[in-house]
Amino acid sequence: MITLADSKRIIAAAERKAESIGQPINIGVVDGGSLAARVRMDGGWAHWLVGGCIALFAGSTLLGQQVQFQGSVPTGVASPTPLSLTLRDAIDRGLRTNLGLLFSGQVSEAARGERLRSLSALLPQVNGEVSENVEQIDLKTRGIDFHLPGFSTPTIVSPFHYTDARAYASFSVFDYGLRKNYRAAKEGERAAQLSFKDARDLVVQSVANAYLLVIAGSSRVRALRAQVETDQAIYDRTADQKHAGTTAAIDVLRAHVELQQQQQQLIVQVNQVAKDKLALGRVIGLPAGQQVAIADTEPYSALAATTPDEALRTAYEQSADFESVKASVRAAEDSVSAARAERYPNVGVAADYGDVGTTPVSSHGTFTFQAFAKFNVFDGGRISGNIIQARAALKQRRDELADLGGQIDYQVRAALLDIQSAADQVAVARSNLDLANQTLTQAQDRFASGVTDTIEVVQAQGSVAVANDNLISALYAHNLSKVELARALGSTEQRIQKFMEVK
Repeated sequence: MITLADSKRIIAAAERKAESIGQPINIGVVDGGSLAARVRMDGGWAHWLVGGCIALFAGSTLLGQQVQFQGSVPTGVASPTPLSLTLRDAIDRGLRTNLGLLFSGQVSEAARGERLRSLSALLPQVNGEVSENVEQIDLKTRGIDFHLPGFSTPTIVSPFHYTDARAYASFSVFDYGLRKNYRAAKEGERAAQLSFKDARDLVVQSVANAYLLVIAGSSRVRALRAQVETDQAIYDRTADQKHAGTTAAIDVLRAHVELQQQQQQLIVQVNQVAKDKLALGRVIGLPAGQQVAIADTEPYSALAATTPDEALRTAYEQSADFESVKASVRAAEDSVSAARAERYPNVGVAADYGDVGTTPVSSHGTFTFQAFAKFNVFDGGRISGNIIQARAALKQRRDELADLGGQIDYQVRAALLDIQSAADQVAVARSNLDLANQTLTQAQDRFASGVTDTIEVVQAQGSVAVANDNLISALYAHNLSKVELARALGSTEQRIQKFMEVK
């Protein structure tokens, strides 16, 4: 995954390169950390900077996520043959091994345990005890001291023993605080379950982002290899023409420089794709050393028309994160009621029944029954303090819910805008790439005919490179925006399958 430090390094490198060749570049942070760049450059370095911006855009979507969602528990043994992965396969693996989801599952289990413990306080408590007792008593310590004239009364009762088998039971007949604590724990468990569901959505988003980043990088590798092949052919032709005496040596040097620049960029991009595959493997728990082959190509399909109001209505109804925070609000409300209920009286009963005697044959049944009512008289402000704390927690949960509602509104509207903008960019980029290829073909023909030199060909090659990068960037941005929309709407796994047409 691209970290914030990686993003800063890419920005710094881009700015240094722009400064070194005297060309303007403007890179700014927008939309919660995403990066936008305006590049006005000639030659091959333009598409290097566009490629850097693609990596920055990929990394910015993950900066706000928790670190554990970028890790996993590796499973299996590495195979000597590359593992072919579709997006569907990658998502399935991520949902089984991602560390963030595993942690969230444990939190959900802990909330379930808390609910069961709160329920236990409302149910009858029954336990048994069997004891063998040996005692020696000093009667004086019990207030028994006889003084009879002429008689010597013992003050120590010799050791004696008895067996006691007894069952104890207690039950809270009415305790409003316990009932509210149970309801709060129940809502807390629901919030944890919904948080676990939201964690699944986060895993799907992380896996999809990592997978799409590899696809975009692989597309750049293919484009750069095509450019290297074209540059090699031009260099070979230029060298042949120089030997024939029909072109100048400067044209050979210019073609050679362009070829090596493209080769250098190809080496860098191949290395970056390899690292992106490693990052994908970390997210989905691949065994160490497992090679990966991406089975899917860059997906592109127009999103069905939907209005922001329809999308927001769906998001508020189906977002697990939003429902989880609402459950937390309800739990906090019950906690306030439970704190207030500490002032209310509570009623309960307790009883025991057992068999006691020196031997089992001579034992007798005994029992105790007690009904009680407890109420607070003076607590020194403890209950008031508990109420104040519970109210503060409730206010915090309500503020979080309001903020999350606004965040969902922003995410949905921004994703829809980005999808439309990226779709328009794809259309323009495809047209521009077609025009750039036509320009390159004509420049090559003119050079072959001796009408022009290699400057025109190099410039046309640069235009093709930039057009290729613009198309790759637009396709990647379009798909990434779909992932963001799926995450904002909820049920991310199913929606990505629908948006990306993953079967």
